[in-house]
Amino acid sequence: MRKGRVFFLLALVLILGLAAVAVVYFQFMTPPASQPSVEVAPTPVIELVDVVVASQHIPRGSVLNETLLAMIQIPRDILIQGYFTDMADVVGRQARIDMEANMLVTNSMVVDSADQLAATGSLAALSIPKGMVAISIPINRLSSVSYAPQPGDHVNVITSLLVVDLDVEFQSRTPNHSSVVTAPGLDVATGVNTITAMNTSGGDASMMGRPEIDPLLEQTYYLVPSEMQRPRLVSQTLLQDAIVLGVGDFPMEDEKEETPTTQQPEGIEGTDEAPAEPEPELDQVEPEEETPLPDVITLIVTPQDAVTLNYMVFSGAQLTLALRSPGDADRPPTEAATLDFVLKTYQIPIPLKLPYGMEPRVDQLEPVELPNDNPPPTEE
Repeated sequence: MRKGRVFFLLALVLILGLAAVAVVYFQFMTPPASQPSVEVAPTPVIELVDVVVASQHIPRGSVLNETLLAMIQIPRDILIQGYFTDMADVVGRQARIDMEANMLVTNSMVVDSADQLAATGSLAALSIPKGMVAISIPINRLSSVSYAPQPGDHVNVITSLLVVDLDVEFQSRTPNHSSVVTAPGLDVATGVNTITAMNTSGGDASMMGRPEIDPLLEQTYYLVPSEMQRPRLVSQTLLQDAIVLGVGDFPMEDEKEETPTTQQPEGIEGTDEAPAEPEPELDQVEPEEETPLPDVITLIVTPQDAVTLNYMVFSGAQLTLALRSPGDADRPPTEAATLDFVLKTYQIPIPLKLPYGMEPRVDQLEPVELPNDNPPPTEE
C-alpha cells in the first residue's frame, strides 16, 4: 500500500515536469511563424538644379549684382530654356522689366546695356504668353462692367447682332421693289431702242408685298408692308476666359521722374538778407485735371479669336464684357438669347388683346428719371 502511494506521487511529479518542459518549449524555443514580407517602394530621386532668382524688388534698368540675386533649386524636369543656372551670366547686366522677389530670372528679362534697354520693344509684349496675341476692342461704361476690369482679370466677351433677310442674288434687304417694264421703243433724240422700267410707286410703299384674299368679299387684293423689314436681335457668348492686358491707352514712352530744381533767391545788394518770400494766395486754387475714362480695352486671346473680334468690331456688332471670378477656369456652354428664347425660358406671356387699356398711351419704354440723376445746383 505504501509502495503504491509512492509510485503515484512519482508519476504525478513526472507528468507535471513534462508539462512544464512543454510550456517552456512552445513559449520560448519555437520560432515565430513567418509573416509575408511587405515590399517597400523605393523613394524616387528628384534631380535638382540651381537657378537664378531675384532676391528683392528690382526696378527696371537696375544693374544686377550678387545682392539683388539669389540661387534656388528646382526639379530638372521643369527647367526650361532661358533660365540662368549660373549667377555669373546675370551679374553686370541690366533689368529689362521690374522684377519682384523670388521671380525666376529669364533671358528675356535682362539686357547687356542701356542702349538695348531702350530698344527692346514694349513691356506689354512681355506679358503675352507664347502662342497668344493681344487685341483692343472699344468699350464704354455699360459694356465694360462699369470700368471694373483691370490688368490681369479674366473676362467673357458677349456679342449682340442684328440679322435681316437678304436677296441672295442682289445681296440687298428683302422684300424687293416691284417695277413695270414698258415695251421697247425708239428714242427720237438718240435713235436708240430703249426699254423703260419704272417703279409702281415711290419710296418704301413700292416694296413688293403679297397677294391676299378677302374672306368676306372673296376678292384678291395686294398687301404692302407698312415698314421696312425689322432686324432680329441675337446675343451669345463669343469668348470665354480672356485675359485683360490693359485698360485704356498704353504709355507712348516710359515716364521719367524729373527732380525739380529750386533756385536760391539772391540777396539784396548791400545786405546779406534774402528777399522775403511772397505769401501764397489762399483763394487761388488750381483746378484738378479730370482723368479721361478709357474707351478701349486690350485682351489676350488666341490668333483665331483675334480675327473674330476684328470682324465683329468692323461688322457693327456690339461687344459686352462679363467679369469672371479669379481662379475660375470653367467654360460652361451658353445658349444664344433671342426673343423666342427669352419668352419661353423665363415664361413671359404675350399680352392678350383686351377691350381696355392704360392711360396715358405708352409706345416705347423710357428710363425713369430720379432726383439724384440731375441734382439741383448747390448755392455757394
